[in-house]
Amino acid sequence: MMDDEELAKVVRDVVLSKLQEKQAQDALSASPEDTSPEGTIPRHTYAEAGNPPLIVAANWKMHMDKRSTTEFAQAFDPPARDDLGVVICPPYYLLSLLKDALGDKPVAVGAQNMHPEPKGPFTGELSPLMLADAGCSHVILGHSERRKNFGETSEKINPKVAAALGAGLAPILCVGETLDQREDGATMRVVTNQLTLSLNRISINEVRPLIIAYEPMWAIGTGRNATPEQAQEVHAHIREVLKQLYSYNVARDTRILYGGSVKPDNAGDLAIQPDVDGFLVGGASLKPDSFTEIIRNALRALEKDGSQG
Repeated sequence: MMDDEELAKVVRDVVLSKLQEKQAQDALSASPEDTSPEGTIPRHTYAEAGNPPLIVAANWKMHMDKRSTTEFAQAFDPPARDDLGVVICPPYYLLSLLKDALGDKPVAVGAQNMHPEPKGPFTGELSPLMLADAGCSHVILGHSERRKNFGETSEKINPKVAAALGAGLAPILCVGETLDQREDGATMRVVTNQLTLSLNRISINEVRPLIIAYEPMWAIGTGRNATPEQAQEVHAHIREVLKQLYSYNVARDTRILYGGSVKPDNAGDLAIQPDVDGFLVGGASLKPDSFTEIIRNALRALEKDGSQG
């Protein structure tokens, strides 16, 4: 009888094989630029990607109220730049208020979760169509707190990713390992499994708006963060997995954010890593000053490093 690890490997290999077979068929109808050159993936050409090089997303979790949200929106003044995308994901009931309070500031609004069905008898849930109607452009899916506290598996997250894409939302798909898994040397296996299952049956022609957030579970709200080198190692692995699942260009152009105790003093060192395209920020995003400082420190570091060319 196979043990749990052997069984997981068999399941993963079967799913990956089927997904690659399906997506290989989709690739036949894709443009010639989606071929996959040999070798490593260089830092993507931003002009070709068509997306901001740096994306900084705020996850307010179950924090803030109407007053603090209005005050935040009035004080928050991010730079308006073509090479920057800012997203704030507040609690559901603050979505419309935040969007209105931000006015014409260059900030997108997103949600923290959603149900995959467009409508139906699902008490307490919100559909992707409802989020789009509320002005959302993004939605966080598979956050580690939902995986841990609500039993969300990658198999359950998969139809949410598909539904978000179908509704014109950009999913921010979260992946990451526990401390035990990292110490056991299983980080890459866990992340590969999460990506493969969460993106099952999503074709190369559908996946383009996807954003991925690597958030090691041991660094969420703990004050402990992955080193820049640890983050880069996993981000580079994620990009290689995307190359295998889809294509060279999809791997190159997909934005991969780091989440896990991001603060103003570590934003710069993280931002200059070749495969770190921005951040998913928790507690430090609740104050306009600290959130703005994260953005500015990241931009300054990139400009100094020359990575945005």
